[in-house]
Amino acid sequence: MFEGFDTKRIAVGDTEFHVRIGGKGPPVLLLHGFPQTHHAWHQVAPVLAERLTVVVPDTPGYGATRGPEPTVEKFSKRALARRCAGLMTALGFERFHLAGHDRGARIGYRLALDTPERIDRLAMLDILPTAEVWQAMNAEAALNSYHWLLLAQDDPALQRLIGLDAPGYVRHLIDRWAHYRDRLDPAAVDAYAEAYAAPSVVAAMFADYRAGATLDRELDRTDKQAGNRVTAPLLLLWGAHYLRERGRSHLDVWRGWAEDVSVERLDCGHFLAEEAAAPCAKALLGFFTNER
Repeated sequence: MFEGFDTKRIAVGDTEFHVRIGGKGPPVLLLHGFPQTHHAWHQVAPVLAERLTVVVPDTPGYGATRGPEPTVEKFSKRALARRCAGLMTALGFERFHLAGHDRGARIGYRLALDTPERIDRLAMLDILPTAEVWQAMNAEAALNSYHWLLLAQDDPALQRLIGLDAPGYVRHLIDRWAHYRDRLDPAAVDAYAEAYAAPSVVAAMFADYRAGATLDRELDRTDKQAGNRVTAPLLLLWGAHYLRERGRSHLDVWRGWAEDVSVERLDCGHFLAEEAAAPCAKALLGFFTNER
């Protein structure tokens, strides 16, 4: 995986990023989601690298990236966005494109809201804004997305319980969320599972979701009440077999958060960059090169 990419470790404050860098052209930052690592982009990144400089880190606390301390404050998406922006600054990129999946997308739109001068174009893969998810939470949604509630608990005993077989829990979630499970590379899935054998990664996972239920939700609510919106062109990619539309279309939801939104629906489950790698890469490359 990532043949032709350089592998680096770059310190940004209290975080030491593990990052792959490849290609040539305008920069794009790829942020993976939960429960994955940067390996999630292993099929898409080489395609983008034909026209772009591609930066693919493990996000703070996950994979082989170390730090920050697993607190709600340090895992708020605002704090994580600042660290990811700091990574791009360290690499010499002040403005860049960004594609984020799942939790990485939550970092991405927070970065675009807080520092719009940094983002040229923004792609969101398979998410709705955090405040919208919590506002729509009912019994059906809670059962379908139970991990949002489970991992948001500030309960050391629960963290120890998950930690007894965190790699097994990761495999359970991947099996649950993938529609075309056989399209995920076994080596990538092994990398995801093995990363969660580290207690620090389990602690980061809980801090991430506690932040999502508290600080992130409040930050989103404040922005929505103030009418703050993403000003960069935004592409929404979503998996037709995972994120169901309830009442409002995903496009309509995001139109309340961004000024210029387009949408593309892919035939896959939650893991777009792996289950639908070719159409996902094509959509992202066309969007970032403005050739769609």
